[in-house]
Amino acid sequence: MNISLSELLNGKKSVALGGHIRPDGDCVGSCMGLYLYLREQYPQIETDVYLEYIPQSYRFIRNTEDVRSEIRPGQVYDLFICLDCGDEERLGFSAPLFADALQTCCIDHHASNRSFADYNEIVADASSTSELVYHLLDKEKISRSCAEALYMGIAHDTGVFRYSCTRPETMEAAAELLRKGINGSEIIEKTFYEKTYVQNQLLGLALLESILILDKRCIVTWITKKNMAFFKALPSDMDGIVNQLKQTKDMEVALFLYETETQLFKVSLRSRDKVDVSKIATYFGGGGHVRAAGFTMAGTVHDVVNNVSHQIALQLDGAC
Repeated sequence: MNISLSELLNGKKSVALGGHIRPDGDCVGSCMGLYLYLREQYPQIETDVYLEYIPQSYRFIRNTEDVRSEIRPGQVYDLFICLDCGDEERLGFSAPLFADALQTCCIDHHASNRSFADYNEIVADASSTSELVYHLLDKEKISRSCAEALYMGIAHDTGVFRYSCTRPETMEAAAELLRKGINGSEIIEKTFYEKTYVQNQLLGLALLESILILDKRCIVTWITKKNMAFFKALPSDMDGIVNQLKQTKDMEVALFLYETETQLFKVSLRSRDKVDVSKIATYFGGGGHVRAAGFTMAGTVHDVVNNVSHQIALQLDGAC
């Protein structure tokens, strides 16, 4: 690690932690893991964590009730640490705190990260931001609660240690976290595999309505605001749909979109071997990884699918 946590915190009286909008397992895991560590090892520092709505399945992590979902007027922190976030705008409601902080730091593993903070620890080939946080901490001082958060984050961003981003160092970090006495299998079952009835209903709808395009090399589906209203669904209920699409035999790319506002879609991309979806996401103002990326786009469903599929086709045709 290029960043030393003790040096970064030297002289600081207040620290804020924040992650990207619509926080996923790695975002919540890295933010809460670092938050718990700072609360335990640096009690003299006022530490707050800012995140949007945390899915219920992640709330077994200790102190998630401390998470702030709005900012206080005039609040200025000595340090703002941005986690699992590729650019300042994706911080969402906490972006003003980042802008006003006396010093900023970013810890992230997205290749599209723009190194926008005063201090940046960007490791594109790391499995997850939670793994980077693990290496930042004094291993002997990591508590069981902190270990649970970090393990969840690593497990989620590696697809339970199945994705290509899983390195020997990743497995070693996970093993050390397990040695803290956590129940790794239960964390994976409860936060990764277990789905609510609504989530299964949406997944079923998405699979039923899916179509194949680009010579059956790409699978596409979408969920509208009307669908979400019918099932009383939250954005977090969309988790896992694009990964399930990717499991379809002979698919090179999975494309999933859901409507967040009228004709405004959150787009998620997953790929196997031939397509670098981070390039496509960056082209449309988003970001991510080579095999997993996303962005937001305005337009009708067909506008979005046509624009994105064109960029996918450029890479698929070039790979032939």
